[in-house]
Amino acid sequence: MCGIVGYIGERNATPIILNGLKRLEYRGYDSAGLAVLQDGHIEVRRDAGKLSNLTALVENSPIAGKLGIGHTRWATHGEPSARNAHPHLGSTKQVVVVHNGIVENFLELREELAAEGVVFNSDTDTEVIVLLVERFLGTGTSLEEATRQALRQLKGAHGVVVFSALEPDKLIAARIGNAGGVVIGLGKDEMFIASDIPAILDHTRTMVFLESHQMAVVTRTSYSVKNLDGSPVAPQEHNIGWDPVAAEKGEYRHFMQKEIHEQVRSLTDTLAGRVDFDEGTVRLPQLNLTTEQAKKISRIIITACGTAGHAGMVGKMLIEAIARIPVEVDIASEFRYRNPIVDENTVILAISQSGETADTLAAMDEGRKRGAKLWAIVNAIGSQAMRVADGYISMQVGPEIGVASTKAFTAPLVDLYLLAVLLGDLRGTLKEKERKQLVADLRLVPDLVGRCLDREPEIVQVAREMKYIRNVLYLGRGTNMPIAYEGALKLKEISYIHAEAYPAGEMKHGPIALVDRDMPVLAIAPDDPWYEKMISQIEQAKARGGSVIVVATEGDTRVEALADHVFWVPKTPWLLLPVITVIPLQLFAYHIASLRGLDVDQPRNLAKSVTVE
Repeated sequence: MCGIVGYIGERNATPIILNGLKRLEYRGYDSAGLAVLQDGHIEVRRDAGKLSNLTALVENSPIAGKLGIGHTRWATHGEPSARNAHPHLGSTKQVVVVHNGIVENFLELREELAAEGVVFNSDTDTEVIVLLVERFLGTGTSLEEATRQALRQLKGAHGVVVFSALEPDKLIAARIGNAGGVVIGLGKDEMFIASDIPAILDHTRTMVFLESHQMAVVTRTSYSVKNLDGSPVAPQEHNIGWDPVAAEKGEYRHFMQKEIHEQVRSLTDTLAGRVDFDEGTVRLPQLNLTTEQAKKISRIIITACGTAGHAGMVGKMLIEAIARIPVEVDIASEFRYRNPIVDENTVILAISQSGETADTLAAMDEGRKRGAKLWAIVNAIGSQAMRVADGYISMQVGPEIGVASTKAFTAPLVDLYLLAVLLGDLRGTLKEKERKQLVADLRLVPDLVGRCLDREPEIVQVAREMKYIRNVLYLGRGTNMPIAYEGALKLKEISYIHAEAYPAGEMKHGPIALVDRDMPVLAIAPDDPWYEKMISQIEQAKARGGSVIVVATEGDTRVEALADHVFWVPKTPWLLLPVITVIPLQLFAYHIASLRGLDVDQPRNLAKSVTVE
């Protein structure tokens, strides 16, 4: 959830670190800081609030050096303040640390250190790490060994970077569990460390990803990786193809708006190389799936959180309808605590934009222990979810900076559709004619999304009229029921407006009591198998004085006569409708929040990558 950047080389570390932290602002944070080795001693600058506060502090009190680390922190122990911001210095002022994760045995370690006379200078759990490193350094051991011994004392999941004035030629980085990534960037006579790729992509494309319980010693010209027990590791070096320009807003006011509009390209990229329209076939080579394996699958459990969970709900319907395999959708944070029934014929399919979501990784681990096959749909190349899975589908969307996910929602919808077609083909549940039609329908998707985006001015007008609403009730059925959930979530996330979502058939079982002129109802009613049922719900809302906004298929005069406002979408094959109907809901949420003057890309209390429970 927090951001880490480290540098060692011949250049001044300060601007490199600050720029890297800027690239990680999308992760969410409430304080920031950096530490640089300057003239043989460690200088630290920290402040609460946005990175601009830290930048101003550094401008007023400059620091420079060729070795440094920086951090953006999301408070878990201790209030957001300069005192509690990272990096944290030890008592001797010769060791400094930045840290992602939660030290679960923090109180126990703090009491132990306090009994030895150690004085604490913050309220954080992180400070115990640097104090433990100091304790072991005091026995005459090396920084590497002292860090290793300190990390062995910790419970929980962690990403840690340490350096010391006593050994000024190295950075130590480590990863334990699923507290977010630790990436080493390889340069010429310089090295970089980060918690995520965008932080260092301006400087290098060659990177190494630490696995859990691995530690790296990084110098200006080399690096080595070992397991936490000290045994050597031969890591794989990856070449990353992302373009740093893709992480810039360009002509758009916010990253979220840019990313909504990027969906035409991202969905085109999602299909590229995977669909043969001439043959009517689908290829997903990274799944490593054979016909024999496909036929052995008795059940799929999709596990995810938030927006990814809503994609999984759509995926359940697609896979069951096309491949005829029973599918369950499990919220990842609940899965591992309910003693799930899993066997070797079960597939656990994890969906995670970051590939580092702690709850999702824990669910995968639980599935592995019980003998299940693991698949993952992820966006982040080299992420933990991708690496631990038996097979994966990579979202072809590039960096997504806005905290509220958009293009990393529609891409997995198409990925799940492709998976359903492939499974149906391999298992023999699809006739050739059906398969070819399902594949042919995919050709329409980028253009259909583009046509939705062309109607943005109409949505802006509705947003202007509705920007002061306080509550909204979202309704959907069938494959659009999860889209109601996703639309409500988007509005909540970035506009802070209370929004509830329900299966439309449940309206009479309670929610209808809320409907009045102050409770707008947003109904998703395109031309699909549930259309007549949705018309009935719209009529009931109108009968009770509710203001109704409807997502409807172009040319629907029946809806036009009933609704107060209509978000028109083009006629679309019903299995692909969720990819299309979500577009106006993304735009509606975005423009409401923008018109209210809110921080759309970094909404309060939220982070892009949730790497702790």
